[in-house]
This record gives sequence, structure tokens and C-alpha cells, in this order.
Amino acid sequence: MKQLLSRLALAVGLATPVLLAHADDQVKRGEYLARAADCMACHTAPGGAPFAGGLPIISPFGTIYGTNITPSKEHGIGLYTDDEFFAALTEGKRRDGANLYPAMPYTSYHLMPRADSDAIHAYLKTIEPIERAAPVTRLSFPFNVRLGLMGWNMLYGKDVKLAPTEGKSEAFQRGQYMVEVLGHCGECHTPRGLPGAMQQDKRLTGGLLNGYLAPSLLANDLAARGWNHQDLSTFLKHGMSAQGTMFNEMFPVFHNSTQGLSDPDLAAMATFLLGDQPPVAKVLSETSLDVMSPSAQRGRQDYLNVCAGCHAPNGEGKPHIAVAMRGNTTLRLEDPRNLLRVIEDGIGEQQFTGFERMQPMPGFADKLNHQQLTDLLNYLRQGWGGQSSELAVSDVQKLQADAPPAEHKAH
Repeated sequence: MKQLLSRLALAVGLATPVLLAHADDQVKRGEYLARAADCMACHTAPGGAPFAGGLPIISPFGTIYGTNITPSKEHGIGLYTDDEFFAALTEGKRRDGANLYPAMPYTSYHLMPRADSDAIHAYLKTIEPIERAAPVTRLSFPFNVRLGLMGWNMLYGKDVKLAPTEGKSEAFQRGQYMVEVLGHCGECHTPRGLPGAMQQDKRLTGGLLNGYLAPSLLANDLAARGWNHQDLSTFLKHGMSAQGTMFNEMFPVFHNSTQGLSDPDLAAMATFLLGDQPPVAKVLSETSLDVMSPSAQRGRQDYLNVCAGCHAPNGEGKPHIAVAMRGNTTLRLEDPRNLLRVIEDGIGEQQFTGFERMQPMPGFADKLNHQQLTDLLNYLRQGWGGQSSELAVSDVQKLQADAPPAEHKAH
């Protein structure tokens, strides 16, 4: 009997380091997957503790608050089993059986394998528990009736499906999982219908989010805006490239997620978005002032008055201060709303990888009248955006009327 017990003790002793190493590997893998899934961006309030919740998420149905997903047993997910965590992640089911609002992207995560969910959960168990309740989401009737989400989930909860990848490269297949499932890019870059569900027949063609356009991520549309594989990979890793910098809702995605991903995964994402045989990126030549519309010609002076000090008189930009207008992807969008919002709202100071920073850009909503703003937009779009159309003052006013209230704008 003593010999048997000794052998058992020896076996347990030998197995323990292996089990601990496996657990450690799972936690490290879960940390990476949580970053790829961009969990921190929605579950961390500005200035708050990581994953402690409280971020207000503006939806057409009201403000939804990101929940506390630290291991707090009272306020977080400390009591969740692996099964319950998997149900929350992939089915939108809380531990108490209530339905989560689809601001939680379980509509994309439902394609996540159990091993990845378990790894993320293993990692979240290791972070510091924050004993603080996140604000309670209180929507107006009927959106406050969570039971009604049962029907919504039956209709739309598993609409996201991965397209067949037969004949595609391994990088393409990995990129598909990174973009469509973990990164859940379609949740913002796909238009939504009246019930708030993604329109899958228009997947990744672009969607509106708090007054901004999350632009199309289709390969031909990316190429038309000047994107190639190298620039897109660089943009995801560093938050900036020849096409400009990440701002608005994409800056937290870069800050909390993509800058921490591996080079092979970033390259895979670019491969999936552009394809194994990407379309040729369109190169624009600068348009001379004499062929622009009268409005755009007037806008040149407005540019010199309010923009050239940072972006340079000829649009070449200034390192560490302001991006170039030449080749800027925002100017090349057919829809001008993002350019308008940036000019009116400005952009706060942003830190990118390494020591790279961009100085804050002030908003000019109170410095330009409607005609000046329209002229400036036309100059930027025609001069460096390859746009031949001309905006009228009424077009700009309509876009201004569509802007969200100030408290709903991204910070």
C-alpha cells in the first residue's frame, strides 16, 4: 500500500508542472485572444480600470453600458463557469438566464470555438477584480424588455456565417476568423435595418455609427481608396500609414487591440480583406486649382486660413503634428460626412506606437460659416480626394442635421 501511495504521489508530482505549464499557456493564449476580440474597448470606461465596465455605448434604442467582466463575484463574472461564459459569449445569455443586448457582439462570437472561449475566460480570471458595479442599462419600452430578445435572437442571432474558403490560402482563412469572428469588424462596418440587425446581403459595405461612417471594407472599395496589403497591415499595427491615422471609434480598436496583435495575424487580416490576389490600389494625382469648381477654388483660401498651419500649404502634412492630405483615405470617401465631422469636431491628441503622437486638431464648427465649410470640403475632396462632384450648401446642412447630439460624440 505504501508503495502504491508513493507511486501515486510521484505521478502527481511529475504531472503538476505539466498541468501548470498548460494552464499558463492557456492564460497567455486567452490574453491574446481577448485583445484580438477587443474586449477592453467596450468594457472599460474612459479613465476607468480595465474591464471594469461603465463605457456608454450609444445605440438607436438608447444608451447601453459595458458591463464589469473582472473576476468580482458581486459585480463581475467571478461566479461564471466556463459553460456560462461560453453561453454569454456566443449566445448572449447572462448567468441568470437573461438575454444580453446585441451591443455585445455575440452575433459574431457565436462562431468562436469553445477552446478560444475557455482561454479568454481563463485569462479574465487572472486579472484584478474590481468591486464596483457598472451603471445599469435602462432603455425605454419596449426595448427594456429583455425577454423580447428571444425572438430577435431566433431571427438574427446567428446570421453571421463564414463564406466558404475552398482554394483560399491559410493566411486568408486565418484572416477571415480574425476579422469576421474575433475582431467582429462587420458589427460596425455593415449597415443595419430597422430591427437593429446587420444586413447580411450588404456585409462589410459600410455602416453609420454615431454620425460617422464606418467605411466599406470590400477589397475593390479599399483599393479605390488607395489601400494595398502593406499599408493596411501597417495601419492596423501602428494606427497610421500613408493614408492617414485611426481616429474616432477606430482609435480604441487600435489602442486596445490591433497594435498588440502579431505581424502574421495582421498580415492575415489584410489578406482576407483584400484577397489572395488583391486589386491594384488606385493612385491619385493632385488636381490643379484651375480645373476645380468655383466653390473648391474659393475653398483654397479657407484651407490656407485654418488648415495649412498644420497640414502644410500643399497638403504634405507635418511629421508628429498632422497627417498629409495627399492620399488621405477620408478625403477619398464618396460620402463626405467623416471629413465634415472631423473639421467641425476636431480630434483629440492621440498616441500611436512607440513615441509617435499626433497633436490635437481643434474643431472649426464655430469658425466657418456654411458657405466657407462647403467651399473647404469641395477643395479638399476635389484637390486630394479624387472627387469630381460638388457639394452644395444644402448637402452640408443636411449632414449637419444628421449629426448626433454633442454628448453622443466619440471622445
